[in-house]
Amino acid sequence: MFNIGWSELLVIGIVALLVIGPKELPGALRTLGQWVTKVRRMASEFQNQFHEAMREAELAELKKEVDEMSAKAQSYARFDPVDDIRKDIENAAGPLPDLDAPTTVTAQSSTAESAPAPAPVAEPVIPASPAPAPEAAEAAPIAPPVQAVEAEPAPGEGTVSGPPKPDAGRAA
Repeated sequence: MFNIGWSELLVIGIVALLVIGPKELPGALRTLGQWVTKVRRMASEFQNQFHEAMREAELAELKKEVDEMSAKAQSYARFDPVDDIRKDIENAAGPLPDLDAPTTVTAQSSTAESAPAPAPVAEPVIPASPAPAPEAAEAAPIAPPVQAVEAEPAPGEGTVSGPPKPDAGRAA
């Protein structure tokens, strides 16, 4: 610790012998030894307290890690993938409507909230006839609506209408 060699110890011993005297030197060396022992004991106690504090800090850190692991283990014990997926779907779809209460929606709010309407299907075109006079409209009977007639396919198109024949899919 202090890097004192034998030559320095010899010089210190000669100075101590001259200053203290040969009669008092053994008592002084004993007192010096007791003081060195006390200083070493205090240094050892300080080191032990320091190491104990380090162990307690490590134990507190280990206890914290163990508590975190046990909390994770408990969350894994309650793991239910079906419930998790159900919650995700419910959150994505929004709240479920109350099925017991009657629903009253105005036309204005229903068009704003609903999805866009599908494209209208083309209806057959019926040639318009001139409208009869108002007096004649009362006397004329109402004719049934005209149905559109499908055109026959051109040769080579091969569309078949009606129910399939039982052997239609089999090769001859």
